[in-house]
Amino acid sequence: MHEHVIHSADCPPPGGYCRTHELNIQLLAALYAVSRVLSRSLVFEETLRDVLRVLQDEAGLTAGMIGVVDAQSGNLITHTLHHPTGPTGVQYQPGEGILGLMLEKPRSVMLTRVADEPRFLNRQGIYQQELPFIAVPIKVGGNLQGILAVQPEAPEDGLIQERGQFVEMVANLIGQALRLSLEVEQEKSSLVEERDLLRRTVRHQFGFDSMVGRSAVMRRVFDQARLVAKWNTTVLIRGETGTGKELIANAIHYNSPRARNAMVKLNCAALPENLLESELFGHERGAFTGAVEARKGRFEQANGGTLFLDEIGEISPSFQAKLLRVLQEGEFERVGGSRTVKVDVRIVAATHRDLEAAVDFGDFREDLFYRLNVMPLFLPPLRERIEDIPEIARHLLTKIGGEQKRKLTLTDMAQRRLASHEWPGNVRELENCLERAAVLSEDGVIDVDLIRFPSTRERQPARPPRDMGLGSPAPARPPADVDLNDPGISEKERVVAALEQAGWVQAKAARLLGMTPRQIAYRIQTLNIEVKQF
Repeated sequence: MHEHVIHSADCPPPGGYCRTHELNIQLLAALYAVSRVLSRSLVFEETLRDVLRVLQDEAGLTAGMIGVVDAQSGNLITHTLHHPTGPTGVQYQPGEGILGLMLEKPRSVMLTRVADEPRFLNRQGIYQQELPFIAVPIKVGGNLQGILAVQPEAPEDGLIQERGQFVEMVANLIGQALRLSLEVEQEKSSLVEERDLLRRTVRHQFGFDSMVGRSAVMRRVFDQARLVAKWNTTVLIRGETGTGKELIANAIHYNSPRARNAMVKLNCAALPENLLESELFGHERGAFTGAVEARKGRFEQANGGTLFLDEIGEISPSFQAKLLRVLQEGEFERVGGSRTVKVDVRIVAATHRDLEAAVDFGDFREDLFYRLNVMPLFLPPLRERIEDIPEIARHLLTKIGGEQKRKLTLTDMAQRRLASHEWPGNVRELENCLERAAVLSEDGVIDVDLIRFPSTRERQPARPPRDMGLGSPAPARPPADVDLNDPGISEKERVVAALEQAGWVQAKAARLLGMTPRQIAYRIQTLNIEVKQF
């Protein structure tokens, strides 16, 4: 229903039909142009300005204004103007002026002459008194969201009805576009909220304070990782398989300034060299058989974030040279391409290999080793931090119990049996052992008879773990009397014994063990052996 405030005759002048036909053709073309503008972008403020420009250029409707209803106050606030000097932000309260009346009764208003309507306020100062005026409501789902107002560029010619119907169609299109924009914004807001929740969850999950391990050596590792996480320094995480190198890499990334960007992971030992190059650097279309389209590599995917290269010691010498250039220059070419791609990536690498020995044997480039070994972190094997086993076991049992949907407990005797094991597979082996025991337990209580170590040997520790409450062990042999070839002793015991027998001269101890001085220095560092000074 239209509210017409018309102060001139309603009957069209002679030749009105022809003018109506011409106007309809003009307005139809303008409506098509408006629909194209609205479908072109979801940047709504920019789109509305383009709509008002089309109304002036294509339909002869000047001084376009779009006001938005404020959800809190209920006032109409000028949002978009197609006028060089008109102010935005002007407000109308319900019942205030022509536009304020539309807030109370959202119906179209058409004035044949602005000067004849005393309720017209013209707060924007852009409307001419001698020209007509058209304002129509913008609705979304039946609710008033705003008002579209325009002014024909010529005095009333008897066709204000046709122009008013056209403006109503434009307002309807704006309402549909606004509804879509609101849905997109709501979805975006929901995704942002979900993203922030996931970030908080991940940050908590990979936080250093939530990591299991209270032994002095592990606290030292966590402290070092926490310090290096703040910077872009390359990190080389070293330790045996199953010691948790990937967990430390996750903690470094998610507690760094790069946490908002991606952490991309690649196991270098899992791919042959030809696939490894494509996987890391990407490839262009047609670079090789099966490359039907261009593909970004892991370096490009990690741009702005962190790239975790696990088992870095397994890459071939020829590929090491290609990797070295990326680490030095931060640039590369895709396989089959010639365009240089620059990236900003933080490298965190991990290996269980003795890279110093690999350098000595020529299997690993020395310059690449020094490029990676900027900040080394040494993760001790589980057998070197027996005091952490009870806490790690409880953590793993909580995880396994969650998967089995029941509570699992570990008896003191079972804990003692766990502490006596050599743990060649480290934490990963411990988890498998506990999961196997949980499967065999009918009541959720894991006793000593359920702790089994297939195809592995157990060891008797030289000293009992401090937190296990065991009785006094049998006295251990002095290091000077230990047989260095005895398979029953741990690696740390073997190195300490060799050092004792060599008078703590590392070069002599290395000869006793068949190692190089660099190799035994690496063992001393990774095994946390306190060197005696004489």
